[in-house]
Order: sequence, then C-alpha cells, then structure tokens
Amino acid sequence: MSKLRLAVLASGKGSNFEAILNNIKAGVLDADIGVVISNRTTAGALEIAKKNNLPAVFISTKEFPEQKDFDARLMEILDEYEVNFIVLAGYLKMIGADIIQKYRNKILNIHPALLPAFGGKGMYGHLVHEAVLNYGCRVSGVTVHLVDENYDSGLPIIQRCVSVENDDTPETLAARVLKVEHIAYTEALQLFANDKIEIRGRKILFK
Repeated sequence: MSKLRLAVLASGKGSNFEAILNNIKAGVLDADIGVVISNRTTAGALEIAKKNNLPAVFISTKEFPEQKDFDARLMEILDEYEVNFIVLAGYLKMIGADIIQKYRNKILNIHPALLPAFGGKGMYGHLVHEAVLNYGCRVSGVTVHLVDENYDSGLPIIQRCVSVENDDTPETLAARVLKVEHIAYTEALQLFANDKIEIRGRKILFK
C-alpha cells in the first residue's frame, strides 16, 4: 500500500483524532491526514482540524436527509481529497455499503470494549461502560476493528485489556479505556502503514 492518506470521520470532541494527529507529528505514525469530516457542526474534531490547518468539512443531514445522498456527498469528498484509508473516530453514523465496498478493509473503527461483547447498534460511549459494569465484568478493553456492513462486526486488528476496579463508575472506566484507545489506534494504523496486515476471509494474518 502507498503511504496512508487518512480521512478522519468524527462526530464528537475528537480525542482519538487528536491523538492520531499528535503521533503523526511525533513521527510515531507514518501517515498524512487528508481531510476531517463530521456530520455535526459542533464537533470538536472540526475545530482541531482547523487549528492545525487541515481541511475540515461538515456534511449536513438536513441537506442530505437520505442515506444514499449523504453517502454520495461523502464519497465526493473522499475522492476530492484523494484519501486511501478511512478512520472512524467517534463517528456516530452508519457507513454506507458503497463506501464500504470501495474502501473494503481500509476503514477502521475503535470500540471501547472487547468485541464481540458489548457491541452493536446503540452501544457507544458511556452506554458501553455502563453495560460492562452492570454485567459485573472484571476486565474491559479496547478493540480496533475493520468496518463492514454491520455495526461492530468487522475483524479485530488490535485488542487491549483494561482492568475493571471495584469502585469504578462509567466515567472512571471510560477515562482509563480512553488512554488505551489513544495508543491502540495508532498501533493498528501503523500496522497498515508498514504493510503488516494480510486479510484472508475471516482471518487476519500478521506479516
């Protein structure tokens, strides 16, 4: 693969995006960020992009209420900025089938639990940590995974464990998990940058 040229899709404050950006600046991750895209005007990720002189694009769901029209506009932006890899960083909208097909095995997402546990539609953010604690788990973690046509069902690239403490709340667990997210996402991306990943059906091989 040629050098990773990333499109970062984010709906929130963008802490994972910022960690990736900082790792690129530090020389830890061999990639460039081509564009940052959000479906929310208030997304902190857009502000981070602007402060770093990166293209920041908002796609309005009011202007493009139909999924196919939204996806078509998203595809136009991806083509315009000539990206070859997509990073979902707290992006709370389903990726359309046409985009997944074009970027098959080149879209990553990060989930704040050890998939397949505590994943699927509606499981994001603090809802995940609440579910982990309510179940009584002693271990949670982070999963960086490929994106396919279903929520959180793509092949895992990296998983890291985070212990659950006796006095944890969703907030304290989330804070510890987030620190690991910031490390694991860059590790996964660098595997692709170094061409260390081979995908055979439902199996990941590390070269």
